[in-house]
Amino acid sequence: MVGGHDASSGESALDAAPDAVLALRSADGDSTAFGVLVRRHISVMRAYAWRLTGSQADASDAVQEALITIWRKLPELEDPDRVRGWMMRIVSSRSFDLIRARRPHDDIIDVDPADRDDSGPERRAESSSAMRALAAALRQLPETQRQCWVLREVGGESYDEIAEHLGTTTAAVRGALARARATLVTTMEEWR
Repeated sequence: MVGGHDASSGESALDAAPDAVLALRSADGDSTAFGVLVRRHISVMRAYAWRLTGSQADASDAVQEALITIWRKLPELEDPDRVRGWMMRIVSSRSFDLIRARRPHDDIIDVDPADRDDSGPERRAESSSAMRALAAALRQLPETQRQCWVLREVGGESYDEIAEHLGTTTAAVRGALARARATLVTTMEEWR
């Protein structure tokens, strides 16, 4: 008990706090608020980094490095309401740092995301099968197209942000995305 309050009750109060409040408190050095913010978004950060790097080990390293950067740079965050997107950009930046540091590699590990749908087993099997088909289709894309697609469709990054990450032009990103989308549409239609 601290000051007549159970420490765990403070954490549960933070669990209900909006991301912006957690970001502001974290920027002021509140490590408990930062822990809640991280727990809230760690799964999506790991999945995102995994899709970008194609390696679970690299994804783990990228997320760990991103968390250090996030903690250090939170006081610089201009719009606390957009903290999730800001954190995801840092994760993607660290992921690309790792990609640049290693030799090119086409492997991507299939991720079977946990299906949280309460529908029956037939729907879950169909959804799982569709995710495996998408992962297989993504593996067939050239790495730049795959990275562009993941950054745009999973990360929600702008064309300019993607161009900056990949060290290319916005026009090249648009072209790579168009080719990736066309290939994925064709591949997924064949799956059906």
